[in-house]
Amino acid sequence: MIKVGDRLPAGTFQEFIEVEGNGCSIGPNAFDIEKATAGKKIAIFALPGAYTPTCSAKHVPGFVEKADALKRAGVDEIWCVSVNDAFVMGAWGRDQKTGGKVRMMADGSADFAKATGLTLDLTARGMGLRSNRYSMLVVDGVVKTLNVEAPGKFEVSDADTMLQQATAA
Repeated sequence: MIKVGDRLPAGTFQEFIEVEGNGCSIGPNAFDIEKATAGKKIAIFALPGAYTPTCSAKHVPGFVEKADALKRAGVDEIWCVSVNDAFVMGAWGRDQKTGGKVRMMADGSADFAKATGLTLDLTARGMGLRSNRYSMLVVDGVVKTLNVEAPGKFEVSDADTMLQQATAA
């Protein structure tokens, strides 16, 4: 499993872009993780799935609510990562009103989740292999803090914990 001090694994995320510009077309666009994190402080939080109860009611709304405070604490970007496709992540982002606050990054085939060792097997619940629930503060591609939840819990990966860590970093 990835740990504090490790570099993020190489790979790409897909993000559904709503407005064409800055070299991005409307629809799914691929972003190289190494390039996208270079020289930036990024708050990443991952969760098992779009539209799931805790994710929709608590995890995403908390980061949307704390986005301005996180940016004042020096966070350049906030990423929500889930094992869903970019179309689902884009629609969920619209529903959650994440525009301009949280980037909704799709790890559609769970490649990032597997590479970090932060997978959650929900096959018995009909959801297949997913991401565990966690948050991490990443500076220039290196993990500075990592908050992994126990199965079924939502206690340490929340926006308030991330804000405290970003303020201290």
